[in-house]
Amino acid sequence: MNRREALKIGALSVAAAATMGTITGCNEGAKPASAPAAGKKLCKHKVVVIGGGFGGLTVAKELKKRDSTFDVLVIEKNDTFMSCPFSNTYLGKLEGVNLGTFVHDYAQPVEANGYGMLHAEVTSIDRAAKQIHTTKGVVEYEILVMSPGIGYDYKGQFPNWDDEKIKHVQRVAPGALIPGKEHIILERQLVDMDDGNVVITVPSDGKYRCPPAPFERASMIAAYMKKEGIEGKVIILNATNKVSKGAAFKESWKDLYGDRVEHIDFAKIQDVDPVSKTVTYHIADEMEDKGYKVKTLKYSVLNLIPNNISNPVIEMSGVETTTDSFKRVVMNGCSFQTKTDKDIYAVGDVIAHTVPPSGQTANWTGKQCALEIANRLHKKAFELPVKKSTIKVGNVCYSMVSDNPEEAIMVTHDFSFSEEKNIIVSAGNVPKSPSGKYRSSGTAKATRDWYGGIMRDLFS
Repeated sequence: MNRREALKIGALSVAAAATMGTITGCNEGAKPASAPAAGKKLCKHKVVVIGGGFGGLTVAKELKKRDSTFDVLVIEKNDTFMSCPFSNTYLGKLEGVNLGTFVHDYAQPVEANGYGMLHAEVTSIDRAAKQIHTTKGVVEYEILVMSPGIGYDYKGQFPNWDDEKIKHVQRVAPGALIPGKEHIILERQLVDMDDGNVVITVPSDGKYRCPPAPFERASMIAAYMKKEGIEGKVIILNATNKVSKGAAFKESWKDLYGDRVEHIDFAKIQDVDPVSKTVTYHIADEMEDKGYKVKTLKYSVLNLIPNNISNPVIEMSGVETTTDSFKRVVMNGCSFQTKTDKDIYAVGDVIAHTVPPSGQTANWTGKQCALEIANRLHKKAFELPVKKSTIKVGNVCYSMVSDNPEEAIMVTHDFSFSEEKNIIVSAGNVPKSPSGKYRSSGTAKATRDWYGGIMRDLFS
């Protein structure tokens, strides 16, 4: 048995585990389990956090750390936590990385930190009554924190697709920006593929989770194909010409993979045919010439990352959102309190502050939000430190670009408050290593260290 045959057997085992129901997607429609359970009053808590991801778990932990008497409940639909940050290394088959690297049980942080957790799906929010309706019953709150993450906007991006086609595309060309089964499907498809092209699309409009993710993914898949001797290209169809950490990624692709990684600017997706495994697109600039051509591309594996939108929980809450396609929550100035409701806060991907949507930022916003709420509950005046002083390296985001040797690139962001815009803003920097290249083995080690550190921060 050779290495690739062994990987295929491993992929089958992982897929079987996924069907056991321990890992589920986060963007499936909210459906009450039964009417009686949905209407039953369960409990009331001082602070209720919706979402058990990077932001939500941080808020809950930090509140209990500030005052162990705080009554905090987290509502999370999944039974098991799975990390999206660092998950592209799973596709690259880096040494020591497996599904267990990303999956954690929620019992550990609940025991360690003393907050409560309800595994249920939110179906509606009644702000007037301060009630959250879930598939398990009704939870009442005094303060609500929303950290629900993202959803996908297939209907907005592909208005001619019906529900069946969307479901089909989700099954066979998963976006893999929402942790869970999507990553497992994509990994299985890569292991099963023979020679051929892997196509990765970049969202065509607005904000999306982890802007470097499509480009890190291309690097990791190229590394995997190179390692396994798979003939073919990784083709990135980018609706714009924007590439997060662009100079660093492009330098790495040229040095390490030659023409194996192909990045196409202004490639707007028109349609996908999962049966013939073709994607059709046109170059947006060509439309202005009235003679643009629709181009067709065959693929072996397609990672179609659709436009992102705030998780439907945000719309349920009825708070004011931005008018862009993502519908970000409008904040109350230099705060994580919403502008609409003084008793509702938001952190993570959904906020309208222009800070990068990353795992590290979700952790930072969660800590800042917890500080605000803790001081409020203690009836103390408080303002976020970022209002007066720039927060140096508030965000650091690593991206692995190669294997054997492992090398990575990074971007850091300073955070500050803009009086003019009345939001928290950021300024990024992509440093070079002492060698003069953007990538280095030292940054790869820092990537692994960062991931281990933030997992300990969330789960211990």
